[in-house]
Amino acid sequence: MVEYVGWGATLVFTLSYFCREAVRLRRIQMIGAVMWMVYGGFMHSAPVVVANALVLAAAAWSVRRTPAS
Repeated sequence: MVEYVGWGATLVFTLSYFCREAVRLRRIQMIGAVMWMVYGGFMHSAPVVVANALVLAAAAWSVRRTPAS
């Protein structure tokens, strides 16, 4: 089961590279980061959790500062 979370996170993060809109890219990256954090939690891997918490925070900050169209 845990492996499926990791593979799902890999898929989501990879799909983010096909986004043309910056905000959509960041939102998908945020979903992937949360999935990686869950995976890292299951694996008891603090570096995975912390690295993806930083990605999540950076992506959220970027989305929040982007003006609405």
